[in-house]
Amino acid sequence: MAKKLEELSVFFPAYNEEGNIEKTVLDARRILQKVARKWEIIIINDGSRDKTGKISDKLSKDYKNIRVVHHSPNRGYGGALKSGFSAANYEWVAFADSDGQFKFSDIEKFIKLKDNADLILGIRAERADSIVRKFYTFVWSKFLPRLLFNLKVTDYSCGFKMIKSKVYDRVQPLIGEEKVTQIEMLVKAQRAGFRFAEVEVGHFPRTHGTQTGANIKVVAKSIRDLLKLWWKLKKF
Repeated sequence: MAKKLEELSVFFPAYNEEGNIEKTVLDARRILQKVARKWEIIIINDGSRDKTGKISDKLSKDYKNIRVVHHSPNRGYGGALKSGFSAANYEWVAFADSDGQFKFSDIEKFIKLKDNADLILGIRAERADSIVRKFYTFVWSKFLPRLLFNLKVTDYSCGFKMIKSKVYDRVQPLIGEEKVTQIEMLVKAQRAGFRFAEVEVGHFPRTHGTQTGANIKVVAKSIRDLLKLWWKLKKF
């Protein structure tokens, strides 16, 4: 096991994850007790229309070090990331998808790299997604960000990362929304000279709920927003 991290904030963006959120959070809680001296879990309930908010509030009531931030209405993935980083209290901030597709114990791999990096990014070794979603991710995660911004990241859209809070503070303001938020943060961090590290993490099939990231409307809006971001950053 890696040496314990002094302090770590973890947040989980959640939208309609009533079938996953409790197990995901309690698994993380069990691991955090072993890997960090001070820690907290923040659930970002992004305007869920199911019981995600109710379950999250109960977890917060039942366990100390667990808090909930509620969005109304839904603000999208980018809005959830901004709320998570803004709510975090500690030096290192990790976030992971709340759908149970990541094994949170892989956080130990991130912690082992903490002395040599400011941003530690997960790489999905074997993506447990459909071929259509894998193709979309290839175009979105590898082709467009590298072409437009020279972003030297293997799997930017992997929803499991650990980043120093000072990085988030340095890259403000973040103007991108939805999926563009992560690209903007990473591009600005790369240009500011922060140190990157990458590590392979497991990725497992979703057992409950439905993914929304590959919805054609979300994809179209994300590409449009990405081009807007490219134009704005180019001017500066």
